[in-house]
Amino acid sequence: MTRPREALPRNFSTELRTEEKSLAVEIIREIRAAIPEFSRPLAGQFGAGIQHGVETALAEFADRIEGAGGLGAERLRVYRSLGRGELTEGRSLDALQAAYRLGARVAWRRYARVARRCGLGPEPLVTLAEAVFAHIDEIAAASVQGYVEARADRAGALGRSRHQLLGALLGGAGPEEIRSAAAAADWALPERVACVALDPPPAARPRPPRLPDPVLADLDRPEPRLLVPEPELYLRDGQVQEALRGRGAVIGPPVPLAEAAESLRWARLVRERLPGPPPEPVDCRDRLADLLLLADRPLVRLIAERRLAPLAGLTAKQSHRLAETLLARLQTHHGSAPEVAARLGIHPQTARRRLHRVQELFGDALASPDARFELEVALRSTLRDPD
Repeated sequence: MTRPREALPRNFSTELRTEEKSLAVEIIREIRAAIPEFSRPLAGQFGAGIQHGVETALAEFADRIEGAGGLGAERLRVYRSLGRGELTEGRSLDALQAAYRLGARVAWRRYARVARRCGLGPEPLVTLAEAVFAHIDEIAAASVQGYVEARADRAGALGRSRHQLLGALLGGAGPEEIRSAAAAADWALPERVACVALDPPPAARPRPPRLPDPVLADLDRPEPRLLVPEPELYLRDGQVQEALRGRGAVIGPPVPLAEAAESLRWARLVRERLPGPPPEPVDCRDRLADLLLLADRPLVRLIAERRLAPLAGLTAKQSHRLAETLLARLQTHHGSAPEVAARLGIHPQTARRRLHRVQELFGDALASPDARFELEVALRSTLRDPD
């Protein structure tokens, strides 16, 4: 077959790229209408996989027309992931292969219109058609490979590689070691990840949860853990949510891949301070202020000793009440008696008396921004953790 770059105009790939966005929408619409297995709502991993697969295939074809070689490693992983996904969903490859064939026909119709608009003759059109269907054959072959690899994963080979990769990511391995481990595990390196700390499995261990292929898991250790790539996408996945439910899950903050161990450390730090297993997963992003206080507890205690010294001569009950009142004063808009009363659920006159006493004890510190900040740090730490 004549190489597309030699038979087509130099700017033809540019023309194709202008069609990619609308063509992707058309292909997905046609596939969903014609193939029942793909007609369900495009949500979670299912929708992300289809969208990413179609967009990647169109971009790859334009690159090939421009003169690029075969499928790149990262894009191969996309197509193999689609094949693995079919096995995960309990289907054969028939529906995916039908979607590829339909997508190729839709793409060819659009490309043929572009070719006529550019004034291409019959021979270049033939070359273009051959290129389209050769490209889809390669993509389909990559998905078949992914399907076969998924079966091997179930047998344990790929699972062991991914277990080693997770250990490298959370054990402080260097970039080169991580890249090598990721290649061995056929795992595309994401930009951001979030780690999840789980409680130990129950004595009667349930069947291991099904998880999206890119999620790395180590569930048999005393402190089980997950590493979730692209957390904004995969934390919304139904399989991930089901795996976290009832397991005391705490989700670490999303971080760059190189900081994955920090995400897990923060998740475990929050879990240690919870009184018991949370009924629903706890997201550390909702507790960043707590993490700040937990990060250097000796320093926070030093601040508390200094800033809360005026309370030292009071009884424990008096100290606690005034500490609550002072924190409410700092955290309300104006720190007025009605605001403090509403926040603490007390009578405004009671709040007024307490605020007067707070002013007597802390005086000028209440007018200093730095002192107010340190007071709030000290109070939040003391009132949440009286020990």
